[in-house]
Amino acid sequence: MMDEKKLRAYLEDNIVGFKGPLTLKKFAGGQSNPTFMITAKSGKYVLRRKPPGMLLKSAHAVDREYRVTKALIGTDVPVAKPLHLCTDEDIIGSWFYVMDFMEGRIFWDPALPEVGNSERTAIYHEMNRVLATIHSVDLTAQGLKDYGKPGNYFERQIGRWTKQYKASETETIEPMERLMGWVTDNIPEDDGKVSLIHGDYRLDNFIFHPTKPEIIAVVDWELSTLGHPLADLAYQCMQWRLPHNAQVRGLDGFDRKANGLPSEEEYVSEYAERMGWGEMDHWPFYLAFSFFRLAAILQGVMKRSLDGNASNARAHEMGKMVSPLAQKAIAILKEQQKI
Repeated sequence: MMDEKKLRAYLEDNIVGFKGPLTLKKFAGGQSNPTFMITAKSGKYVLRRKPPGMLLKSAHAVDREYRVTKALIGTDVPVAKPLHLCTDEDIIGSWFYVMDFMEGRIFWDPALPEVGNSERTAIYHEMNRVLATIHSVDLTAQGLKDYGKPGNYFERQIGRWTKQYKASETETIEPMERLMGWVTDNIPEDDGKVSLIHGDYRLDNFIFHPTKPEIIAVVDWELSTLGHPLADLAYQCMQWRLPHNAQVRGLDGFDRKANGLPSEEEYVSEYAERMGWGEMDHWPFYLAFSFFRLAAILQGVMKRSLDGNASNARAHEMGKMVSPLAQKAIAILKEQQKI
């Protein structure tokens, strides 16, 4: 539990206009950094902190979230305004940052049952537009030229997530071992494409306007870095290939055309047109990499659940998705005659 009196005094000293008393309420979503609503006399705010307990190296980087969202203020990328970063663990027991609260809608099911067909179509166009906007950010102008390391993005990421996976491994999962081997051995030659990437670009990381199909904030920038833009696109496109009734919900088995949703091919084509690109090579690799990376992330979720410091009550169930995700990636590669 956080000491609300101590937190109140700290925020009053460090955020202009902040005034208590305050109350804290944890948001139900999220698998990584615990996120809280702050209700204070001066208004509503959002606090994101590192989770308690032993953490994997370089994980839960709230300082990176703060830096990138601060850099994006004033660009065409919609973000919640960051207000303060605290690196003093004595305040609440870990690093945290506070941002503006954005009043809007969050959708959890990619089939969007809450809205009609025309709004479903508009929402997918909006996600596509914002993704292209993120990938078009002027890195030099926004002070983000050093936000990632040079070299082949996929080589770095596969190395990182292989280490993270092994550090949180709870049992040997044969499909995951096979997938790790394939992505390691089949990294495409670096084509020079580098942009800001979100790293976790999916439906429930957007806050939509209360009544319009308009994204007012992209949230959860923990995994953002400089990298290959197609990593973001392929990561989002996993949802077309995941079962609609899975723990990580997808659109496989759902009648997309009848419900106003684009096919994967249409979504990718729209993005390519926005970016001014032609045909995309190595698409099976980008998909396989995305499944591998998500499986590695969920293995970390599983480990934190077993260690008793998971952020979400569904963490253990989410961790059970590791093997099915690896199997799905292998099925895609077999279908494309890549394995």
